[in-house]
Amino acid sequence: MTLRDTLEPFFNKLPAVASPEKHVHFKDKLWWTLGILVLYFALANVPLFGMSKDSVDLFESYRAFFAGASGSLVLLGIGPIVTASIVLQLLVGADIIKMDLSDPKDQAFFQGAQKFLVFVMILLEALPQLLGGYIQPDPGLASALGVGLGVITFLLLIQIFIGGALVLFMDEVVSKWGIGSGVGLFIVAGISQQIVTGIFNWVPDEGGLPIGLIPKWIYIAQNVGADYLFSGEGLMFLLVRGGILALISTVVIFLLVVYVESTRIEIPLAHSAVRGARGRFPVKLIYSSVLPMILVRALQANIQMIGIILSSRGITFLGEFSGSTPLNGIMYYLAPIHSPYDWIPSLVRESFAGYNATAPAIWQIVLHVFTDATMLIVGGIVFALFWIETTGMGAKPTAQKIFNSGMQIPGFRRNIGSIEKVMQRYIPKVTVIGGAFIGILTLVASLLGTLGSAGGTGLLLTVSIVYRLYEDIASEQMMEMHPMIRSFFGEQ
Repeated sequence: MTLRDTLEPFFNKLPAVASPEKHVHFKDKLWWTLGILVLYFALANVPLFGMSKDSVDLFESYRAFFAGASGSLVLLGIGPIVTASIVLQLLVGADIIKMDLSDPKDQAFFQGAQKFLVFVMILLEALPQLLGGYIQPDPGLASALGVGLGVITFLLLIQIFIGGALVLFMDEVVSKWGIGSGVGLFIVAGISQQIVTGIFNWVPDEGGLPIGLIPKWIYIAQNVGADYLFSGEGLMFLLVRGGILALISTVVIFLLVVYVESTRIEIPLAHSAVRGARGRFPVKLIYSSVLPMILVRALQANIQMIGIILSSRGITFLGEFSGSTPLNGIMYYLAPIHSPYDWIPSLVRESFAGYNATAPAIWQIVLHVFTDATMLIVGGIVFALFWIETTGMGAKPTAQKIFNSGMQIPGFRRNIGSIEKVMQRYIPKVTVIGGAFIGILTLVASLLGTLGSAGGTGLLLTVSIVYRLYEDIASEQMMEMHPMIRSFFGEQ
């Protein structure tokens, strides 16, 4: 008996959300999606019982696209889900685990293994934060209950595990009963909240300026002289601290993503039995969506977490940290770019002065930007290719879907092999180009910064996910009207 034969029955017994036995109507899908969204916001406002106010959020810089809420029941957000996906995709891609992801049995095993790994990753991401002293138990509560700090720490672990499991199952509910994916929905919810906060928040930052864009402009108009604003230093102040660069970046990213999402190659289709029934199969420029960018950033986040934990133990050969910010060493170069404060020399010096640390030289800043660009572009290509294979979007599964729906490509024989050959001409090439392009777009967005603390990557993800959600809703409405289209997507 092989290891797979041993694990498969165990994976099959893992708790799961039941799949619908028949077609779920659009209105019902909409209600399921809205219900899960409301539940997510509710859980994000449930604080962890027993957590001290002195706790440190290791993933503060990554909150935008991890869809978690600091100090809440959904502290880890989608982190365990994407980390488990990274591990499995790398193992399968390196052929350490041999799977044919076009085979339904292998796909089922992959999904079971991924779910099991999510539970493992919840523990692996929570325990270092609890045992490393980043998430601290409240000594006052321990004293009031008459128990040791270890008991409160254990209670925190249980709550974090429950929250991580709930996020996993909520993602399943949306994927099976709702519209789109739960992961995308949670990212949109979190980042939209941050963008709204970034526009209207009156709370001052460390420099005394309001955080929100509109209050910031009102404050500048009332308190900063025109002579200073029109000087060289004043213009830099307006662009960066005044939020003008972030506003321009946000608008440009929005327009670019909408344009790119609408760029596609359309392969003509005709129904083999119904004369005159024609259609087109769109192969988008961003065929794999922007979700592989989450995998790239999650990989960077986990690398940084290792560096933070080692640094806190006095092991600094990878780099020293101030909170979750790397100050030197290889961890500085591997850290993602978040805003102009990470690459404009004068702003970098200002940031490092606040940490009482020596600012990096210009060549080090350039190397930092180059390293992040390489990780985004190369990682975007690699994870995009993995993504289409693990989600059934590759040439072979797509050809199978087209064939099962009764459609064919005009001028070619009606068999799966002929359709697959045509798909093979476009899908892998477009996936590589799209993965590289979305990596470049993410880099530009991260360099310029955005409104609020969403970050370039977060905004990019949000715009793309919302656009795809709009297309999914339009597709669902078409499926309600046309049973033949429903059969193409494998619905009953």
